[in-house]
This record gives sequence, structure tokens and C-alpha cells, in this order.
Amino acid sequence: MSTRKLVVGVSALSALALLATGCASGSGSASDKKTITIWTGMDQPIIDGLKAKLAPEAKAQGLTVEWRRVDNINQLLVQKVQAGDAPDIALLPQPGIVKDLASKGKITPLDDVLDLPALSKSMTAGTLDVAKAGGKTYGLMVSMNVKGLVFYPKKAFESAGYTAPKSLDELNTLTAKIKADGNTPWCLGIESGTATGWPATDWIENLVLKYGGVDKYNEWISHKVTFDSPLVRKAAAQFEKIAFTDGNVLGGRKSIASNAFGTAGNAMFKSKPGCYMYQQGSFITGFFPKTVQKNLDSEVGVFGLPPATANGGNPVEGGGDTASIYKDSPAARKVMKLLAATDLGTTAAGNGSSFISPHKDFPLSAYPLKTTQSVAKVAYDSTGFVFDGSDAMPTAVGTGTFWKDMTAWITGGESLDTALKNIDASWPAG
Repeated sequence: MSTRKLVVGVSALSALALLATGCASGSGSASDKKTITIWTGMDQPIIDGLKAKLAPEAKAQGLTVEWRRVDNINQLLVQKVQAGDAPDIALLPQPGIVKDLASKGKITPLDDVLDLPALSKSMTAGTLDVAKAGGKTYGLMVSMNVKGLVFYPKKAFESAGYTAPKSLDELNTLTAKIKADGNTPWCLGIESGTATGWPATDWIENLVLKYGGVDKYNEWISHKVTFDSPLVRKAAAQFEKIAFTDGNVLGGRKSIASNAFGTAGNAMFKSKPGCYMYQQGSFITGFFPKTVQKNLDSEVGVFGLPPATANGGNPVEGGGDTASIYKDSPAARKVMKLLAATDLGTTAAGNGSSFISPHKDFPLSAYPLKTTQSVAKVAYDSTGFVFDGSDAMPTAVGTGTFWKDMTAWITGGESLDTALKNIDASWPAG
């Protein structure tokens, strides 16, 4: 799930309390340091799993690792770095901050710390590139989540003879088939309180990625490719075909902006499904009805949004937590190497957490649920991995006009032409 889109920061009082605690990174010089502190904002079950796996490996090298879960980690870490009081290692969900701190010389390059050629074979395509700056690697992805997933009611979907499409054209054909059978193909909701609109930006981001590939996607999120461009218009046209065509969406176009994203897909699980497909990120299963969550593998199926053309390039969008060294020492480098191990997450994956490893050679059998295995395989089989686009854009755009103007377009409050021009005009100069 996108951190900037969905997580509310801690109160000023909590932030001050955290700042006052220091970072407990151990005593002694860098050369004889024995205790390494890791900061992260990950969920506690994931931390517990990683800690259980890492602790004995660190102990064998005479090291102790102290994990600290920190709310609003992006802001607090930047403050700590500026104050010269950073933890030894921190895991951030936004690689843009890692790159910014790296450009200021605040993070240790990992090129001489990790075996990058070996990791490039082990890790999901593109994940080693997410925290690169100036040709050097400053971050190692430790956990990941996957977006652009299409969930469906497994029993009803398979009983009707529907199968996962292999291209966007086949997705359109499947949509038409479901409708021709007298059913509603899609559930769709973008309401999220003050963050209303972000699920629509995820749709556009994923379609830009499918049509343009990783390079064009990266040019778009840096505004080298504008919103008012053929590529973005092509993505918008595909979304419009799905979302605005009569009979395609439960409740019709008029319901999309008021339909809460967390519960929009729940209609799939009625005795007669209200819809047969719902596009969201891997986290959404936690919002499904409790009865469905208890029987996830038998109730839920999932496939990734397909490539633009069958057997063509098929990159995926997602997120994750990226580890970097903020206080360099021999001990911190040893711990970073331990964090790079393929089997680091085997305990975290098996303890009921939402953990997904970025290592494509991670044993799928370590995930207790077939649903999680399917989600992981979408990423592992991809041709590239990119981070959430709106999170990487300037705030005025990514969580501002992109949300607002996509919502206005969907509700019919403004045309696509106006929406795209408004977003382009809001991009900060320089």
C-alpha cells in the first residue's frame, strides 16, 4: 500500500517524544561497534519474523540487532539525519527520499558492501534499481508489495469458465463476455476520505506502465513525458473503456467516486456476485469480509493486469521497504549483508504477516497461502518493477491535482482534456 497515500502521520507530540529518545545505536567507535539499530515502519508481525531470522545470524558474528518500529519514519529519519543522530540502518518505503539523502552524502553506497551481480540474478527485475543515484546503489529492498492485481470470486469465476487474460485486449474481451452473460464485470471505488482519487491514479499508473514500459514510465513521473501526451491519453482511454462503458461497473460511472475503495470489491463475494473483478494492491485482501479472509484460497483468485500485448514486456508497479546504511561501520555492513539473504523472510512469510520477498528465488512454499504465492509470482514473473508513480511526483501533483482531477474527470465534472492540462499546469517549475 502506498505510504504517502494512505498513512496518516503521528501527532506532533508523538514525534517530539520519538525525537527525544535518541536512536540507541550502541557505544564505542565504528570499528568496535557490536550493536546495530534498525529503524522501520513495517508492520510488527513482519518485524518479528525478520528479527527471529536475523538475530541468530547476527549473534554468530558477535553482533546484536535492535529493531525499532517508527511511525512517520520518512519525516523523522530526515530530521535525525539532519541532526547527525541517525540509526545505523533504516528501511524506508519511499526510495525518492533515499536518493535525495544519497545526493547529499548522507547514505553509504552499497556497491562495495553487497554482491550486486549475485543479487541481480536473485531479485525481482528492477528492484535493485529503485534506490540508485549517480550510478551507485544506496538501498536494498527487503520487503515488497504488488499493485495492479485483479482479484475475483474464485468459485463463480471458474464455474463460469472465465480465465485470466494474456493481454489488455483479452481483458476487454473478458469484460465484454462477463457482461454478455448477464453479469457485471467490475467493481470500482475511489473514495478514500481526504485521499479520494488515489485508486484512480493507480489505474492510470499501471496502464501507463503497461503501454510505455519502465523507461517511459520513469520519464512520465519526472515530467519528461507530460500528462497531456499520447501515452497518458492511451492509458486513460483504456481506463475509460472499462470504467465508463454502461454495464461494466457495479453502480455505474456515477457511483465510482463515492464508493469506498476498501469495501468496493466486497460485492464479489455475494451468493450471486455483484461483480467479477476488482483491481487493487496486494493489501486489499485485509479489507475483504472476515469470512472470506478465513478461507482466502478457496474464495479468492488473482491475476496481474496483463501486458499491452500477449507475451510482450510485462512490468509491474508496487512498493516496498528499502534498507540503507546511515551510520557506516564494519558491523553495519555485516548486518546489511545479512539483510540481503534470500531466505531472510522465510519466518516473516510464515507467521501470518503480509510479507512478500523481493527475491524471485524465494521459495514459494514459504508462503502459507496460495493467494500470496500467486501475488508473489506476478512480481517474480514480471519484466521490471517500479514504485508507485504518484508517490514519486511532487506533492502538489502526486497527492494533489492527480487525485483531484482524476476524480473530477470520473464524476463528469471536467473533461479529460481539462484534467490533463490542469495536472501539467500544477507541476512545480524547475
